[in-house]
Amino acid sequence: MPTALLLPCDPLNPRRADPHFAREAAAARELGCAVAYLDHDAAVRGDVSEAVARVPRGLGDVRYRGWMVTSEAYAALDAALRSRGARPLTSPAAYQSAHELPGWYEHFRDHTPASRMIPLPPGGLPRELPAAARLAAEAAALPPGAGIVKDWVKSRKHEWHTACFVPDLTDTANLASVVGAFLDGQGEFLVGGVVLRAFEQFTGPEARVWWVDGEPVLVTPHPDAPDTPADALPDVLDTPAVRAAVRALGASFVTTDLARRADGVRRIVEVGDGQVSDLPSSADPAGLLRPLLVGGPGA
Repeated sequence: MPTALLLPCDPLNPRRADPHFAREAAAARELGCAVAYLDHDAAVRGDVSEAVARVPRGLGDVRYRGWMVTSEAYAALDAALRSRGARPLTSPAAYQSAHELPGWYEHFRDHTPASRMIPLPPGGLPRELPAAARLAAEAAALPPGAGIVKDWVKSRKHEWHTACFVPDLTDTANLASVVGAFLDGQGEFLVGGVVLRAFEQFTGPEARVWWVDGEPVLVTPHPDAPDTPADALPDVLDTPAVRAAVRALGASFVTTDLARRADGVRRIVEVGDGQVSDLPSSADPAGLLRPLLVGGPGA
């Protein structure tokens, strides 16, 4: 029996899909799969009963495709869905391990820029800046040169020079300034803490590889450049080391963003949970949903 697809509803009409995911809703129905909707806004504010109120009871195996939620919100949604007879095929632990950098980094350490993590306690705003000595020590553990600042999930690359990029990691004053700007910008949306990540110069476009049960099922451009022609993407499928890392991660629906470094080496730019990874507008949704929903349940 095909797996059902769970999508965020249109905030203006909860009986239909959020417009961003309307193509996926149509493709799933064409594949003979049930489509159900959850209220993402309700999930974000912690009202999980309201979030799943329109999910039919007894839906069975289900895959979510939608907007990001925190790991805590995903765990609450998982429990609420199971109480209605829906069984998400990505567990809360698998979601967190693929969605947050501390969960996937060790598996991909040899294939991605070196990173150091500084957990920050949850609490009020504004958040306290990590001590300069801690920032300097973590930066010193990275290769010399430039770095970037992000949290467990997101950077502020749209504020590249003020809240993301650090030209020289040994410049502790500037590093502290960038970290402070990043924390101010993230505010209540900060996930986990601060990541200091070595900067690597990439050339050419990124390719997003979609993995289901440890197998690559689709290669697309990165959503930031959806019209990148297929022949311009780096050759990414003959990567047994990446395949092994994906399988070791133990999450059944994963994305990896790959690019070529300036020296020609293929590198993992980011790993993500496939449920909340954006599908570029140029991609045919059926190319993803057929193996995801019809190809059999995941681990």
